[in-house]
Amino acid sequence: MPEFALSTACRAPVEEVWKLLFDPARFPDWWVGVETVHEDEPGRFTQWPTGYPDFPMPQKLRTDRDRGRVTVSCQVSDIEFVWQLAEAGAGTRIHVSVSLPEREAHRLDGQQQVIKESLGRLAELAEASAG
Repeated sequence: MPEFALSTACRAPVEEVWKLLFDPARFPDWWVGVETVHEDEPGRFTQWPTGYPDFPMPQKLRTDRDRGRVTVSCQVSDIEFVWQLAEAGAGTRIHVSVSLPEREAHRLDGQQQVIKESLGRLAELAEASAG
């Protein structure tokens, strides 16, 4: 199974990062390629990729606040994103692991670039929110 992992340090406290990860409505603010999100019910939402208004992509969202983990599973492509937060002094260490099914292996490099940029935007937004 193709996969990769990325991490970054963020000067914002865990709580500020958690607020952005826990709320799919905030994903368009930092997740590259996510234009619109509609929450369907707790734990499920639909996102529309940037430039594709007629391509809804249902997603599952699982959270584990005690472990600082948010998992997003795409129900169309079966790509799974596991975001993990950990205190790092006054800030946060953000780690993300991404796994793709074999049939999506051709998207590995593109996903890695998108998530790298999204990780940076998530950290910047959390830091700005923290003041």
